[in-house]
Amino acid sequence: MTDSVAQPTATTQTFRLDGRTALVTGGASGIGEATVKELVSAGAFVWIADLNLSAAEALAQSIGSSRALALDVTSPESVAVAAGQVDRLDILVNNAGIGHVGSVEETEPGDFDRLMHVNVRGVYLVTRAFLPLLLAAGEARGAAGTIVNIASVAGLVGIKKRFAYCTTKGAVIAMTRQLAVEYPKALRVNAVCPGTVDTPFVEGYLEKFHKENKAEVRAELNARQPVGRLGRPDEIAAMVRYLASDQAAFVSGALFPIDGGWTAA
Repeated sequence: MTDSVAQPTATTQTFRLDGRTALVTGGASGIGEATVKELVSAGAFVWIADLNLSAAEALAQSIGSSRALALDVTSPESVAVAAGQVDRLDILVNNAGIGHVGSVEETEPGDFDRLMHVNVRGVYLVTRAFLPLLLAAGEARGAAGTIVNIASVAGLVGIKKRFAYCTTKGAVIAMTRQLAVEYPKALRVNAVCPGTVDTPFVEGYLEKFHKENKAEVRAELNARQPVGRLGRPDEIAAMVRYLASDQAAFVSGALFPIDGGWTAA
């Protein structure tokens, strides 16, 4: 007699999110845009929350099963207005963030405060405002609500000239773990920690700081990840989709580096 092995179904293979509602901050470009598209393809309805409302509207029109939402994560008033427009939420992706180049000596108080306001306080404000909806939806489904925070390898290792950015992403990781233990049955909270990903964020960095030697610096960015290339936004989005799905029901308080081997080297 041989043991029978259950074959995976299409549903378990593709991490479906049918019937669920998600919200992605900074959802109109880069990793956020890729995440919106991935969640929609998995069957979710997605709120595209972004400062750039016209870009969010254009994305929503192009992919369907989504709606643009004006959101400034640094403004309690803007966050409250946005939360008032959403009547259900199963999945929150805290993706909005900004960067800064500089050592502690080169980081002015205003620079530091700006990154803290967006990357840390923004995650706090958005999570706090949408928490009641996440808890209610989870209770209705009989499953935990889901939060995925987009952190960074910069929260796991030190990176030269990234004092403020490393500080804020370390805080996002700490918030992820704290929320996971504060609401162990009602919420699943995890963080994705990308390496350098080929997004408009990186292009903006190259244009601002390395306009005269873009090709050289791009080669350095590729080389610092052992696989020898930048990540793709869709590779980050695929992990978000998995973490939001029922197949990740036993995953909470975890960190997922997607960095081409950077943190392993």
